[in-house]
Formats: sequence, structure tokens, C-alpha cells
Amino acid sequence: MDIKISKTTTPKQKPDQNNLGFGKIFTDHMFMMNYTEGIGWHDARIEPFHDITLSPACVVFHYGQVMFEGLKAYRGEDGKTRLFRPIMNARRTNSSNKRLCIPELPEEMFVEAVKAIVKVDEDWIPTAPGTSLYIRPFIIATDAFLGVAPSKTYLFCIILSPSGAYYASGLKPVGIWIEDDYVRAVRGGMGFAKTGGNYACSLAAQVKAHDDGYSQVLWLDGVERKYIEEVGAMNIMFKINGKIVTPMLNGSILPGITRDSVLQLCRHWNIPVEERKISVYELLEAQEKGTLEEVFGTGTAAVISPVGKLRYKDEVMTIGDGSIGPVSQKLYDTVTGIQWGKIKDEFGWTVIVE
Repeated sequence: MDIKISKTTTPKQKPDQNNLGFGKIFTDHMFMMNYTEGIGWHDARIEPFHDITLSPACVVFHYGQVMFEGLKAYRGEDGKTRLFRPIMNARRTNSSNKRLCIPELPEEMFVEAVKAIVKVDEDWIPTAPGTSLYIRPFIIATDAFLGVAPSKTYLFCIILSPSGAYYASGLKPVGIWIEDDYVRAVRGGMGFAKTGGNYACSLAAQVKAHDDGYSQVLWLDGVERKYIEEVGAMNIMFKINGKIVTPMLNGSILPGITRDSVLQLCRHWNIPVEERKISVYELLEAQEKGTLEEVFGTGTAAVISPVGKLRYKDEVMTIGDGSIGPVSQKLYDTVTGIQWGKIKDEFGWTVIVE
């Protein structure tokens, strides 16, 4: 892919690595590439970070034809920059694209674009403990017309954000609200896709949870309203009587890349794993019996997010002694160790940016 690079003449001041927050600061440059029906993907370029001008009639505004991804770049102690399983993000991009009638983006083109923009802004990658360079690729429909039909033109962009921990509390266990009123997704819908609508529909429940002091919402299935699905920003896992149990992928749950990595690690360590339907009532019963040993979320942003309590209706389940569990800690240490190059990558997950 021929990428035209135009570097900024007014570089920004680098932020304080110990006070980054998440997704609030953006680097000097962005990747952009257009799609035109009959031509394909074209005009790949890296430009100074800037606003995008679009028609008020643009399809993305009115009918939500948009997808996005999320991954990170890490600067190891050896000075090398690593990406974590970017080919999985490329494959998930096309899974989302297919559902949204957005043209396929060749996997090698996706990875090449990510590596190119990260290389240009490599000096923005923070090195303080727990920090990383968050990478946000996205595709929007750009035709200007008011009609419910797929666009014939698209814009693929990648922006970068040096970020600290997703949760201000870091690895301190968080509280999760199990939502029993609103529904996020159903089979046959778009729950498995990375698209804006999936997150917009979660906001009402998220506000309700935050108002009651909980960090995230855990969704139940949209039909029977009793089977666990996923948390708003991550997949969810439970350690019940020595086994790792997580909802199976059923079309309404995002196929998380960290989720897949964690399951592979658990199997590698001979920890029993079950991907299946799990009801909220099973959790309540396990809590009552004392077999609900750990609960944690998995995702690109937080990596591993231990859960200290779950609330369902008026029932509050406190997990363990309220601190991070041993499996959660081991998973966090291993995944981040591989990402930062501190632990040998036995699985071939990391890609060096050269």
C-alpha cells in the first residue's frame, strides 16, 4: 500500500505520562483512506490530526452506518513497539463491515495502516507503568443523501490516544449493575459488531448504574432476560467452583480479542473452561453456596477488570473478600507481560512495529 505521509509543522506538547486518563488526548497525526464504489479503497495518507468536514446529509449521521475497532501499542523495556494480535482486529473489522454493508477492508491493509500511523507517532507511546497508546480505527459512510440504503463512499480513519488505566481505580475491583429493564442486543441483531448503535443504546442503563455508584452495566439476554451476556465495555467471566465460566458467543455478544486470549491462557494452564449459557440465578445460587470465587471482565481498554460486587435487583453479591482474585491477577500479569515484552510470547500474539 502506497501511503502518502504529510507531517505536522506544529507538533503538540507531550502530556504528563502519569496523568493521561483514557481517550482524552490525541497525537499529532491520523491515518485516512477513502472508498469509492467501482474503485475500491484508495488515497491512503497520514496527515496532521484535524477535524473532518462532512455534509449535514451524510449517511453516517442519519442512519448510523459506522464501525470502529480498538487496540493498543506498547513500548517495551527493550525499546521495541508491540501490537497485540492486530490481525484479530482486522478480522473483526470485516465481521462488523459485513453486518453493516460496509466494504471489506483487506486484513493486510488494516494491519499495515495501523503499523504506519503508530510508527509516525511512535514517540507518543507512553512508558509509565500501566500506560499505552490506544489505537482507534473507524469507518464511516460519507454519501450525502436521505435514504435508507448503503453508502457508495466511505472514509477509513485511525486516530491515536496515549492513555492510562481505563478505570481510575486501576486493578481495584469495581461494582457492576446487572440490568433487568433495558436490553442491549438480541440474536440476529448487531450485538457482535463494533458499531456506534450498540453503545448509544447502553447509555440510559449506564447512567442509572453510575447514579447508584456502579462502574458498568452487565447485560442480560434480550429474550428471557435471565442469561448473562456482556458488560458495556468488556466480556465477563466467572470462576465458579474452580472453573472459568463465560457466556458462549451467540451472535449478540462481542467476540473479544482479550476474551479469546484469556480462554487460551486458562486452557494452557489446565484451568477448566466452560463457554455456555449462564443465568443470573445460577450466579445467585453460587454466591449463596460460596462457590462464586472470582468475577472479572476482559477487554482491550482495561485488559482484566476484577469485579468486587454485583447487584441484581435488590440483591448485592460481594465477590470473595473484595480484592482481586489470584486467577484474575495472574491473567493480568501474563497478558500485560506479553504485551509489554516482559514475558516470552509463546503464542505468537505480538507484532513488532518496525
